[in-house]
Amino acid sequence: MTAAARLRPRHDAATALWLGAGLAAASLARAALNGHAAFSAFAAGAAFGTALVAMAVVAGWRPARPAIGSLLVGVLGGLVLVVLPRLADPLVPALIGMRPEPLAGWVLVTTVVVAGEEALLRGALFGALERFAGPVAAVAVTSLAFALMHVPLYGWQVVPLDLGVGVWLAGLRLATGGVAAPAVAHGIADLSTWWI
Repeated sequence: MTAAARLRPRHDAATALWLGAGLAAASLARAALNGHAAFSAFAAGAAFGTALVAMAVVAGWRPARPAIGSLLVGVLGGLVLVVLPRLADPLVPALIGMRPEPLAGWVLVTTVVVAGEEALLRGALFGALERFAGPVAAVAVTSLAFALMHVPLYGWQVVPLDLGVGVWLAGLRLATGGVAAPAVAHGIADLSTWWI
């Protein structure tokens, strides 16, 4: 075994740790800067998403051209995230229903946030954890991180839902081997909150 091969697990563990710490810091900063006005929320969200993409790139993650099959899996995965809660209990309003104005600005910021979360969680962090500790650990840790990063903005009541969504998105990552499917599914689910 080469020296580089022996150092790789340590590098992956260190990468996972600093990405987790960076995600926690970015989540807390976003919540602190969010405010109650649309402009401050948009600015905080855009900065958050951009910071997550930057951390993922520094960690070695690179976007890849998505396969059509991955995009289709993402669309189906997103539809499941939108439809399943409505089928389970159609009278219960969305846990996090939002209608911030203007729509175009909200769509742009939501897209940046989704891209950042997926690049960091299902891209860089998932990859480091999968190499270091295997796919089960990667699914578990990234799903828990996904749930916990929403607590500063939305409270503890979102943890069960976001934990389930995190597992679903990680499953899409495992099924397709990339972040395109979970990113598309995540985007569809988040953007649907405007209408639901």
